[in-house]
Amino acid sequence: MTSSTVTSPRPDRPPRPNLAFRRLRGKRSPAEFAAAVRRAAREIGERVSCDARYIGRVEAGEIRCPNYAYERVFLHMFPGRTLTDLGFAPRSSVRGRRARADEEATGAHADRAPGTASETRRAREPYDTPDTHHPHHPYDPHDDNEESDVLRRAFMMSGATVAAASLGPLALAHDAVAAGRPPRRAGAGHAGALEEAVRRIRLLDDRHGADGLYRRAAAPLRTAYALLDAGATRQATADRLYAGAGELAISVGWLAHDSGRFDDARSHYAEALATSRMTGDPALEAHAFCNMAFLARDAGRPREAVRAAQAAQRAARSLGSARLLSLLALREAGGWAGLADRVGCEQALTRAQALFGQGPSDADPEWMTFYGEAELEGLEAQCWSTLGDWPRAARHARRAAALQDPHFTRNLALYSAELADDLARGGRPDEAAGAGMRVLDLLGEVQSSRIHTMLAGTARVLLPHRRASGVSAFLDRHASLPRTA
Repeated sequence: MTSSTVTSPRPDRPPRPNLAFRRLRGKRSPAEFAAAVRRAAREIGERVSCDARYIGRVEAGEIRCPNYAYERVFLHMFPGRTLTDLGFAPRSSVRGRRARADEEATGAHADRAPGTASETRRAREPYDTPDTHHPHHPYDPHDDNEESDVLRRAFMMSGATVAAASLGPLALAHDAVAAGRPPRRAGAGHAGALEEAVRRIRLLDDRHGADGLYRRAAAPLRTAYALLDAGATRQATADRLYAGAGELAISVGWLAHDSGRFDDARSHYAEALATSRMTGDPALEAHAFCNMAFLARDAGRPREAVRAAQAAQRAARSLGSARLLSLLALREAGGWAGLADRVGCEQALTRAQALFGQGPSDADPEWMTFYGEAELEGLEAQCWSTLGDWPRAARHARRAAALQDPHFTRNLALYSAELADDLARGGRPDEAAGAGMRVLDLLGEVQSSRIHTMLAGTARVLLPHRRASGVSAFLDRHASLPRTA
């Protein structure tokens, strides 16, 4: 099998695509396949943070041999196959190459790399073995010495894992910024650390919501902009840093948005938009406008939501992602609903559904892993709720909750809260109380001011119906929740 052949350690040779792994993905999008990997991991008690970008790196040949956790998951998913059958290189050959690279880097930069090559190798072994052939630039032992898998140490807050601390280049840069020392010029390792920071913040938000994450996530963002100010060793690295900083600004903005800090969110989104305009990055521009439209809707500025969503669609037209255009049409629909324009809302919803029906593609942005049929139903439910069509809103919210991948715990709580509110306002208090109880069951794991606010509104609507079945129990349990700041 050609894809499992170990490549020669020539620095000018790009990674060989893993065609065997690509065939196993079949017609599923990278995001859908990543979700299947996470489900398989849960079946055998493993925890992997697999997303569309990881699948892309495997298929591109950047990950020549997975770490042990991923190995167990892949062999569980494809019983009877070996790693080489899946297109990976034998672990022994990759480790041998890694050892040689470490020894060379340690010999060339002994004053910069504390510890022996074997110690460096042992520290890296739990994670995917890095490949010295990076797709964005030629091999440089200086960059390779700095490259590492990052943000692996989780810290605890309010009884739940809510963020990850930096390990490697980003941590060193952050320490320098905190001490008032400007960082050195940024290399590919810093860009990779920044991209990993974005990925892990999103994964943690999927599970736990924003409230515990927001303030912790601001530190990596400050470090990202300090790295931009310091400059990069190569233009390709600078481009990755700008894109990563913009995406991180959007992620931090979303955390502010979801935790009710609308002014902070607006500022972060504006930073991302400015970065996209400065670098001519239409993908980042579309993402920034997408989130600005969502924020404007929630902040009671529906006309601004429509304009921002339309601007996002103009930026996204050249990107080739029907799923992205579908989401942006839903953002526009939310604005029209806020303007009480039912016709405009229905037209945008129809566009969103038609575009969604075109299916996923490799052009879909990495950050859109959350956008599947459940999110489509959930956002449509919000539109009908805003228009006051409670029965229709409840139907879509119920579908959203039923379709949601359990990995996205926060969204499962959100859809259930939407359902509870729609049922309560639609005159079905007993069903509303049942849905509200399911939300309360998830609040030990999810910290989101948005969900707390929705549930408080539902409780107020249900107060006159305390004698209905289950309502009293829901109201008492809701009243016992700790008050959020």
